[in-house]
Amino acid sequence: MKFLIFLGSTRDSTPPKPARLGLRVAKALEQHFGEVLPDHEVEIIDPLEWTFDPVFKPHFAYPQSKVPKQLDELANKIKTADGYVMVSPEYNHSMSPALAHMLNHFGSSLFAYKPSLIVTYSAGQWGGARAAVTMRGFLSELGCLPVSAMIQIPEAADVLTETGQFQTGENADRWQSYFHRGSAQLLWWAEATHRHREQSDPHRAIGDFKQDPKQRNAPN
Repeated sequence: MKFLIFLGSTRDSTPPKPARLGLRVAKALEQHFGEVLPDHEVEIIDPLEWTFDPVFKPHFAYPQSKVPKQLDELANKIKTADGYVMVSPEYNHSMSPALAHMLNHFGSSLFAYKPSLIVTYSAGQWGGARAAVTMRGFLSELGCLPVSAMIQIPEAADVLTETGQFQTGENADRWQSYFHRGSAQLLWWAEATHRHREQSDPHRAIGDFKQDPKQRNAPN
C-alpha cells in the first residue's frame, strides 16, 4: 500500500532557526513508517517542491487537456494512495494555511474512503493541539476520516534533530511508542478500507458530488 505524508509548511528562511520544524517532523514520520511498515511505500509531499498557480484554481476546474502537469501528477498520487498523514503547525488556533491551500486544490473524491492521521507540532508547549481539533472537520469533509489517535509534538526542536532522529535521552523510546499508536491505527484502517474498496467501489455504490452542489441538498 501507499501512504502520503503531507507537510504543511512553506517556511524556507533563516533566521529564525530552525527554519522548518515541520520538515523534521515529516522526516521522523517517514523513518518511523519505514521501520514499522517496511513493505509499504511512504512519500513526503513537500509544498516547496510543487508549483501552484498564483490565482487559486482547483484541479477539477481545469479542462482535462489544460491541467498543469504537476497538479495532475499530485492528483494521481492522492488518488492511488491508501492513507494520508497530515503534518501541520498551528496558526491562530487552526491548521496551517499552506496545508489547507495544497489540499483544497483537489476534490474529496480523490481522498474519500481512506483514513488519515493528524500530526501537529510547535516550538512551544502545546504541540499544535488546537490545530489538530480543527483538522478533524476539514479532513472528514475531504472523506479521509482521521483516526482517533493524534500525534502532537511540543518543543519539536528539542525532540527531533534536523534529520528527523529523536534526540538522545530517556524519552526516545517513549516517542517511538507514541508514534506507533497513530501509525498502527492508520495501517489498520488503511488495510480495512483497501480490502473493502476492492470488493465494492464506493464511488459507484454511493456516488460522488461532481456536477452540482445541489446534489447535497435534502428534498424540498
